[in-house]
Amino acid sequence: MTDDDRLAGRKTLLDWIEADRDNLIDFLSRFVKAASPNPPGDTRAAAAVLTDALSAEGLPFRIIAPQETMPNIIGAFEGARPGRHLVLNGHIDVFPAADAAPGERDPWSGAIEDGKLYGRGVADMKCGTAASVIAYRYLYRMRDRLAGRLTLTAVSDEETGGRWGARYLMENMRDEVLGDCCLNGEPSGIHTLRFGDKGTLRYTITARTRGAHGAYPHLSKSATKIMVRIASELELLEAIEPALPEDIRIALEKPEAIAAVEASLGEGATRVVPRVTVNIGMLNGGIKVNVLPDECQMQIDVRIPPGVDREQVRRGIGEIVARYPEATMEEHIYHSYPSSVCDPNSEMVRIIQDNVEALMGHRPPPIISLGGADTRFWRWEGVDAYLYGPNPQSMGRRDEHVTLDEFLHIVRTHTLSAFDYLSV
Repeated sequence: MTDDDRLAGRKTLLDWIEADRDNLIDFLSRFVKAASPNPPGDTRAAAAVLTDALSAEGLPFRIIAPQETMPNIIGAFEGARPGRHLVLNGHIDVFPAADAAPGERDPWSGAIEDGKLYGRGVADMKCGTAASVIAYRYLYRMRDRLAGRLTLTAVSDEETGGRWGARYLMENMRDEVLGDCCLNGEPSGIHTLRFGDKGTLRYTITARTRGAHGAYPHLSKSATKIMVRIASELELLEAIEPALPEDIRIALEKPEAIAAVEASLGEGATRVVPRVTVNIGMLNGGIKVNVLPDECQMQIDVRIPPGVDREQVRRGIGEIVARYPEATMEEHIYHSYPSSVCDPNSEMVRIIQDNVEALMGHRPPPIISLGGADTRFWRWEGVDAYLYGPNPQSMGRRDEHVTLDEFLHIVRTHTLSAFDYLSV
């Protein structure tokens, strides 16, 4: 493709997005209104919003549903000549949401107010998944100008580990979904792009004792006090020093990366990125204030950066729990996984940066995510996989939202970056 042809193609794509602006916003709003909390994991209504949009333009796709209530959508098409294989990946399921309190918006409202679109999962990650579907739609119209293959994967089980989503596709349809590069719209903040994720270890720890009346502590140990001591000791894991690979260390220590991390993730995030973190996500014990608890249960989420031995952390957790004979532990195997990284200086990084700079005037530096994403399944197979999506700071909150300008920027960036990657 000549430079003139590429420029003309890019202009056409931007013109289509501008002409369709209101329809694209409406599409995202309808996607958010279709509740898809996981757990419990029934994403059929939200998946139907996507398949209806694909069917309306005659785009190729099919449903893969190892679990009936968790359909995955796969679409693919070939360009006019041989070339590389790009995979667009996003997830349909979202965090559960509490019922709206009086005076609050319904969590599935999809409401548009003051230039923002509200609703559970709009940041994580219906904005990004909608952008993938939209990019797939526009590039299908341009397939006679492209080289290689474009694949869309919209999956339904990211929030609970991917067993019936991306993990299932990679284990059962590897040749179809692996590709040469993967682009994902998980919330990164428009000032950064992500080339790696921390790993995780998740456990349920349970302490059991005989129990007693609260006035008789000489008759039994307190299960809740045992759990508080375990929780306190687990905090010591955060002192583990990482040994980051040199290229990753250099990428993260650049002044522009530090500034972008603080801007996108909040003040103090730079310190957290390369460190082990321990979150006591749930702590439940006792039945009444004057009864000495005979059982207490705690769920923990430990995030492990590249450069830290995950087995060292696992052993550390086991040694702490073993000091308390009343306690047992169970690992959540589908949501415990190693860290993942890919090349922070690849061609796709440059393509995304060039497009963001042309659209917004800044170049997003590559950083490592604080959370995890399905891109790890590609990185574990040696495939470069990158995140570029909306601001993450509202995800999981009652007022979760994206700005309309942010959403349209993500659409433009993904569409143009996919086009550039496949038009060499």
